[in-house]
Amino acid sequence: MQIAIVGGGASGFMAAITAAETFPEARIVILEKNRTVLNKVRISGGGRCNVTHNPSDLRFFIKNYPRGEKLLRKLLPRFDANATVNWFEKKGVKLKTEADGRMFPVTDSSHTIIECLLRTARQLNIEIRTSTTVDSFISTPEGFELHLADSQVLKADRLLIATGGYPRLSSFDWLETHRHEIISPVPSLFTFNTPQNFLLPLAGVSVQDTVVKISGTKYEWRGPLLITHWGLSGPAVLKLSAWGARELAEKNYEFGCRVNWLPELNEQQVREFLINEKTKTPKQQVVSNARFGLPLRLWKAFTEMVEIPETLKWGDASHKNLNRLTEVLTNSQFAVSGKTTFKEEFVTCGGISLTDIDPETLQSRSVSGLYFAGEVMDVDGITGGFNFQNAWTTGYIAGKNIGLTQP
Repeated sequence: MQIAIVGGGASGFMAAITAAETFPEARIVILEKNRTVLNKVRISGGGRCNVTHNPSDLRFFIKNYPRGEKLLRKLLPRFDANATVNWFEKKGVKLKTEADGRMFPVTDSSHTIIECLLRTARQLNIEIRTSTTVDSFISTPEGFELHLADSQVLKADRLLIATGGYPRLSSFDWLETHRHEIISPVPSLFTFNTPQNFLLPLAGVSVQDTVVKISGTKYEWRGPLLITHWGLSGPAVLKLSAWGARELAEKNYEFGCRVNWLPELNEQQVREFLINEKTKTPKQQVVSNARFGLPLRLWKAFTEMVEIPETLKWGDASHKNLNRLTEVLTNSQFAVSGKTTFKEEFVTCGGISLTDIDPETLQSRSVSGLYFAGEVMDVDGITGGFNFQNAWTTGYIAGKNIGLTQP
């Protein structure tokens, strides 16, 4: 049996290795259009490769997938984050968990993961062909004919598409011709551009606990926030962008967002704390003595925003001063105008509609012998290792099923 896998990324390699281990008589070839394979693995996590997220109860784990939760509820019990950790450990790669739950190889190098996958593929005699673009394919009674960019035709009994997400709808044309519905792709995991933001001079300042909301919607996320040269970033913003990806695309990335810098306290508690400072520390200057554990530069920006003079002492602060300071601390408002892709970790929401895919096997419902894995499907997770877990899980399930006798 000849199995062709289009896409030499995480899901393609996991599928190829699993198929080779499950169906040892099969001949397997990975076809990658780029000159190198596993490129996203190489750059992930700043070159450290965020392999997965700390294993947790399935109900909590699947809440990190804005799209595809229903499918992963079926698949993760068969290959979850625990299984990923065990899989790599059996192949000589130990993983470690960081404070935020992200898991990396103990070497802190993505090359450890790449070498593991390449070494295992070589041991299983999986052929890897780079600089090989598949332009189209046709389904025949015998299997598949893959038409390559160099005019070659490659025949296969089974075919797996693991090309990752495409940024443009037109890129899916070669799959749409086979009666697959395509959910239009839009970016996910991006930062917010806020060109009028009074905090832009504070690029690099971060706050560990904030709540960011998209005005006029139900979307909000609590977590660390980072101020950048162009606007707002950090886990709270990135995760929020994933949940709101489609709605924000419809708004053409022009929308309002609000930040609560003190989510542990309600507005009344913040106001009372500030009023108490009038009697507790009347001689201290408001501007030069930050409160609530906030970075001093950020505190100064807030006091400047509400026009508190540099020389004003707490004892002389008016209720108007403190009300305005309360408002900016609990409800800062920013106009977002555009987005910036988060580093090189480009993720899309959209792809092959999950209604066209058998959730038990990941085989196409319309083309027998055709399988899908990874982000080419309409599945995407928030930042933190969840997109790679989707790749390992779907690659494993597709690989386990691709060599079975067709009904």
